[in-house]
Amino acid sequence: METSLYLPVKSFLEEAGYVVKGEVGGCDLVGLSNDDTPVVVVAELKLSFNLELILQAVDRATISNEVWIADRISSSGRGREADKRYRNLCRRLGVGMLGISDAGEVNVIVGSVSPMPRTDPKRRSRLLREHQKRRGDPVLGGSTRTPIMTAYRRTGRGQDIAFECLWLV
Repeated sequence: METSLYLPVKSFLEEAGYVVKGEVGGCDLVGLSNDDTPVVVVAELKLSFNLELILQAVDRATISNEVWIADRISSSGRGREADKRYRNLCRRLGVGMLGISDAGEVNVIVGSVSPMPRTDPKRRSRLLREHQKRRGDPVLGGSTRTPIMTAYRRTGRGQDIAFECLWLV
């Protein structure tokens, strides 16, 4: 499952100095720096590099400073991570590419470099608020079809607290 990639990528981003939480605003992982103006890093997890992963990365680019895509490296060594065209596409989009070994080691295949300004201030501020309001890290990133403990639900505002779960399809 994608959740098996969560802890290695979380550790990788935490070592880089980010506070990381899973499943924030529809993103598998969101990391914030402790700066006055936080740097927002989003990572999307998949079991294999594919077009859906690239499309998610392009969508997340409008709300973050850096976007990383991560997947398990193929055992044969001939997966998409070895495809020069795929790596070149990530470079052109400014999307970082991480490969996770079966042992949980994280390898940077393509560095994340922002080619141009691409932020959506409204979506970005919503993501920042949700990350900062959450207590702890209650949800494993990459999980699907499971309830997510949002900051709204956790604080107990609203009448239908029991039904205020997000379900990912």
